[in-house]
Amino acid sequence: MRINAYVYCIEKMDECIKVFKALSDTKRLKIIWLLTNIDEKVCVSEIVEVLDEYQYNVSRHLKILKEANLISDVGDGKWVYYNLTPITSEFRHLVQEAIKAMPTAQMKKEINKCKSLLAKRDN
Repeated sequence: MRINAYVYCIEKMDECIKVFKALSDTKRLKIIWLLTNIDEKVCVSEIVEVLDEYQYNVSRHLKILKEANLISDVGDGKWVYYNLTPITSEFRHLVQEAIKAMPTAQMKKEINKCKSLLAKRDN
């Protein structure tokens, strides 16, 4: 029984480490921050435009976030949209709350760009 508990703790620790590593990059943190505060699914091209970043880099960042189980993707025709994965643990809840608490002043430009793009999508 002790071995199973030990393995469980190691697996949980690995999950935490993956999340912290994924969020240790400024661009990935901005992507998660946007998904958290915009509360909308977004596609790669929208993230590229909002962050003024190359498509290759955004795709690489999204892959890392997906491997950390922070985001998931949903296909819709020729488009793939990304959104936050549902929160399934107290740890993830606390991480999400910490991200929500980050100051919006540093992200005003990105927020406005994202809202503008999302508004165009509806038209």
